Amino acid sequence: MKFNRSSGILLHVSSLPGVDGIGDLGKPAFDFVDFLVSTKTRFWQVLPLNPTGYGNSPYQGLSATAGNPLFIALDDLISMGLLAKKDLVHRPNFSRGKIDFGSVIPWKTGRLHQAFLNFQKQQPAELVSQFKSFCRKNKSWLDDFALFMTIKEQQDLQAWDTWPQELRFRDPAGLKKFQKEHSAQVEEQKFLQFLFFTQWLRVKIYANERGVQIIGDIPIFVGYDCADTWTNPGLFHFDKDLKPTAVAGVPPDFFSKTGQLWGNPLYDWKKHKANGYTWWIERIKQTMNMVDIIRLDHFRGFAGYYEIPAGSKTAEFGKWVKGPGKDLFDALYEHFGDLPFIAEDLGVMTSDVIELRERYQLPGMKIVQFGFNPNPETGFIPHNFDNNAVAYTGTHDNSTALGWFHSVPKTAQENFRAYTGRTKESVSHAMIRILWQSVALFAITPMQDLLNLGDEARMNFPGTLGGNWEWKMHKKWNSPKLQKWLLEINQLYNRS
Repeated sequence: MKFNRSSGILLHVSSLPGVDGIGDLGKPAFDFVDFLVSTKTRFWQVLPLNPTGYGNSPYQGLSATAGNPLFIALDDLISMGLLAKKDLVHRPNFSRGKIDFGSVIPWKTGRLHQAFLNFQKQQPAELVSQFKSFCRKNKSWLDDFALFMTIKEQQDLQAWDTWPQELRFRDPAGLKKFQKEHSAQVEEQKFLQFLFFTQWLRVKIYANERGVQIIGDIPIFVGYDCADTWTNPGLFHFDKDLKPTAVAGVPPDFFSKTGQLWGNPLYDWKKHKANGYTWWIERIKQTMNMVDIIRLDHFRGFAGYYEIPAGSKTAEFGKWVKGPGKDLFDALYEHFGDLPFIAEDLGVMTSDVIELRERYQLPGMKIVQFGFNPNPETGFIPHNFDNNAVAYTGTHDNSTALGWFHSVPKTAQENFRAYTGRTKESVSHAMIRILWQSVALFAITPMQDLLNLGDEARMNFPGTLGGNWEWKMHKKWNSPKLQKWLLEINQLYNRS
């Protein structure tokens, strides 16, 4: 797809300022779009929007399609008549700059449950009609997801491989009996999805009408404990007990002597091909309803992926297996026509990955930090960028620009300062400027770097549990000085 030279900000919805302990799709989301418009910034990039499970990672979601109910703006439910002002009076004393999921989750789920009870009781005609229409349009995934979430709640949030046999193996009689006994809870799950998508699409339309597009994110793999694996076990490498026979990861390298054991189940690509890649077509279709451009996470896995025997303690004894490659992408392009994909092609790329990306002329990714490390990767130095690239100061998995600068040796710091002309600007803004100057098609910076924050604002430390995905902007994030600076560099470097 033809893209124009532009710029964007990477900011997950959860990181927006908000009165309910986590960013949401209320006024702060519209304020952020207004900020992008005022600075002539054309893209807002978000992380996956799906509901999260243990660890709160959007890359280990409970569904490949559903939205995260924690992002529903409670204040907006007052104007819909679903909550009263008194329902929101006793808000917990939430942290301003960090998400405490332990207090956010019970608070928001309690208020959302109240909203559903009020909906059931009042049955407002227009809202009932909209809800029924939403359920009809999304039946292909919504029914199974709502049932999955209801069973999960009844089973104390345990993974589906521990459920009673008739539910785990989706026995029709067992599912029908459960559905009948818990019909209200299943309906509530559908209603929460209705609220999420109603609010999200309102934000997206507001952005699109003002010239701002949304870049979304599709993780290549899904987590084991998700609605999709439970609903479609035949599409994954599972044994007769529906346990994975192999899982995903990456082999040992310079950064990790034992590799990375991600643990995600692997697709049975032969089965996907046999049914015309229907699951993938549906997944792309649903995502394109939500965003304008899709970043394909771990793009190399479509060419070839690392398969680790299930039960392994490390990723040392896996093997590389050929992925679906052009067979999948030809099917997608045949179904949809030209698709706005960005290929996340970081790491060691083999010739088959490069050929796959170039076959569809997909822009790849560049990370400025990598070009100035003690062992710099020359392809990530801005003067070596190619035009068909989406370049970042860093991503959700990296240190912030300031955090990176303080972590590298003095020689690397001095090299960076020399490259940026020993400017008096902050490290973060100097890095953003050289990125904006480059020939890369898109120049994108995480909001943390625009705010010149250190690693206290880092989003994720890969391979660690706890303390991730918690950064949240303070209320006073938007200053006239920051607006003026961003507008200036967008105009100066022709990214507006």
